[in-house]
Amino acid sequence: MQEASTSCLPIFQEIAELVENNQLKILRAFQQHRITDFHLNGSTGYGYGDEGRDKLEKVYATVFKAEKALVRAQIVSGTHALALGLMGNLQRGEELLSATGRPYDTLLKVIGIHGEDGSLRQMGINYREIPLTKEKEINLEQLGTSISPQTKIVIFQRSKGYEWRPSFSIEKLAQAIKIIKDNFPEIICMVDNCYGEFVENQEPLEVGADLIAGSLIKNPGGGLALTGGYLAGKENLINKAALRLTAPGIDLEVGSSLNFNRPAYQGLFMAPLIVGEALKGAVLAAKFFQLLGFSVLPQFDEQRTDIIQAIRLGSRELMLSFCHGLQKACPLDAYVKPEPALLPGYTDEVIMAGGTFIQGSSIELSADGPIRPPYNIYLQGGLSLAHIKTGIMLAAEEMNKTKSV
Repeated sequence: MQEASTSCLPIFQEIAELVENNQLKILRAFQQHRITDFHLNGSTGYGYGDEGRDKLEKVYATVFKAEKALVRAQIVSGTHALALGLMGNLQRGEELLSATGRPYDTLLKVIGIHGEDGSLRQMGINYREIPLTKEKEINLEQLGTSISPQTKIVIFQRSKGYEWRPSFSIEKLAQAIKIIKDNFPEIICMVDNCYGEFVENQEPLEVGADLIAGSLIKNPGGGLALTGGYLAGKENLINKAALRLTAPGIDLEVGSSLNFNRPAYQGLFMAPLIVGEALKGAVLAAKFFQLLGFSVLPQFDEQRTDIIQAIRLGSRELMLSFCHGLQKACPLDAYVKPEPALLPGYTDEVIMAGGTFIQGSSIELSADGPIRPPYNIYLQGGLSLAHIKTGIMLAAEEMNKTKSV
């Protein structure tokens, strides 16, 4: 571990500079909108006149360089946020095109790959995807020729999901979006921003995207937001997504925030620091497990655009032991032994480890992966580098026991 830590020190300094840049951006947004203690209070019932809720959305819009943002406790996950954006802005006969290959498992069910009730396909919306190149990059050449008269939205998944490939940097997204906008300016470019917020100095809207979506129990909630999701982008697109969250004629005027506002504000303010700690932990894990002989993606010194660290373990047994060890490092439920299960939205059994303060929070230290060859585990999050270091050491210790049997 000492060798890994020493090797990572120059990368840690780069991350510290990133944290400073993003912290200043968020601080200025808070000050621009004159946030006070009053805005931290919530509302009940319909939530009419919830100034704190409305101001939070203005802060998000400023931070992400959006015309408008929708940030609500009633958005239950990142997948829900994506579904709102898609279903609110697609109509029967129109087409959704994925520019980054097959999407993450849970979005496949929103699309309706297997005929799911209430899915895009059941609504009469067509779907196509452009496979990645042999090098696992966005196929820019095919992207330029794949837009059809029915294509309405092109979606990009920034993070790798459960794939063994690089995640897509803001620079690479910018190249792809430019190709679309130069030739088809009316096409909506939407980015699944989950796991990517504040990992770079820019966000997708700054390079031409029209709409982004994500979860508050990932990066932008800073480990403090109790629940919620967000969309940000063009005003008309946000308004149409809001119709799906509430109802026609109600739009954004209702939605009580209860006890949501205070941790949502403070979590956003803390997000650059917490994301920085998660990035340091991912870098350290990459170097540590590489020294132990495992393949890792990305390498410890490669550019990052999300907080996920993939480790190829090679067997079901090592996946389970990794998660058993990581669970022992959790502040909650450390005594629990994770077991694989078929979870809502997934097509394979999934193993998950994480005793988090916010249920399912993946900005806190956690790991998961589908139980299928080649048996990759995906590590993410961590509120402090010290905690992440403990977690990966216990994971390695448990794996060593399995290999010794």
